[in-house]
Amino acid sequence: MFNNVCQSCGMPLTDDKLLGTEKGGAASKDYCVYCYEDGRFKQPDLTMEAMIEICVPHMKESGMKEEEARAILNAHLPKLKRWQFSKK
Repeated sequence: MFNNVCQSCGMPLTDDKLLGTEKGGAASKDYCVYCYEDGRFKQPDLTMEAMIEICVPHMKESGMKEEEARAILNAHLPKLKRWQFSKK
């Protein structure tokens, strides 16, 4: 059906409502609604480092310590599709 996490930010894709959209409106199998819309990244020039800065506060809100959130993001974001071929 779709990946279990957004291939840009790593957010769990637990519900179809969280899926971004491809050009033409079809649900994206790879990206969340916060990262991807109409077949494009909402912030195309975003670096992986900037994505980490965006994600850390959300992870802290769920009770995670900042250091732990950063360690998880630094370990997992480089493995995601968006960042595999990016120098950013």
